[in-house]
Amino acid sequence: MTSLPESIEIETGPNPRHAVIWLHGLGADGHDFEPIVPELVERSWPALRFVFPHAPVRPITINGGMRMRGWYDIRGMDFAAGQDEAGIRDSIAKVEALIAREVAHGIPPSRILLAGFSQGGAITLAAGLRRTEPLLGLVALSTYLPLHDTFPAEASKAALASPIFMAHGRFDPVVPEALGKMSHDWLKAMGCSVEWHSYPMPHSVCAEEILDLRRWMAARLV
Repeated sequence: MTSLPESIEIETGPNPRHAVIWLHGLGADGHDFEPIVPELVERSWPALRFVFPHAPVRPITINGGMRMRGWYDIRGMDFAAGQDEAGIRDSIAKVEALIAREVAHGIPPSRILLAGFSQGGAITLAAGLRRTEPLLGLVALSTYLPLHDTFPAEASKAALASPIFMAHGRFDPVVPEALGKMSHDWLKAMGCSVEWHSYPMPHSVCAEEILDLRRWMAARLV
């Protein structure tokens, strides 16, 4: 049985009936996106439970084997070559365990948003689009689609209908925007409903992006 990762939880009101599970990037932790809650949430929205899990600590090959929090190993700058399939699938299972916990709390998948930045965004796409029961939506920031070779056979037809918000920085030196755009184009070709945004920023998040994401989320939380 997959163990639940430790998480930070923030509720924007009593008895939340919607949840947002937000996965951080390599080397960060669940605290990384904690400050986004007051910037993102509108008062008119229903109560939300934000869940910010901590990835496991593991050695990261591209960083000389240094141990840090990561959803999977990165073996080189060519993200498509030599992917850590075992690590990615283990993190997909961890996401499923987090979703199951929210369901046990009375929040169905249709009211759960899965979001992530960089590595966390990669796991968001990999997990969210393989589910037989689709989520309310997927948010993939400054990221790409991993395990692309097996994706067409493993993707769930129901989950491919999930709305997706993808955003990327045009000056990203870590995950090149071209890789994110390639993933976007591929998902569109698979029939996904993807909203794409590009911003003049590096590997980060900007105020305009938060405003665009707020608008996108508001349309799904009515």
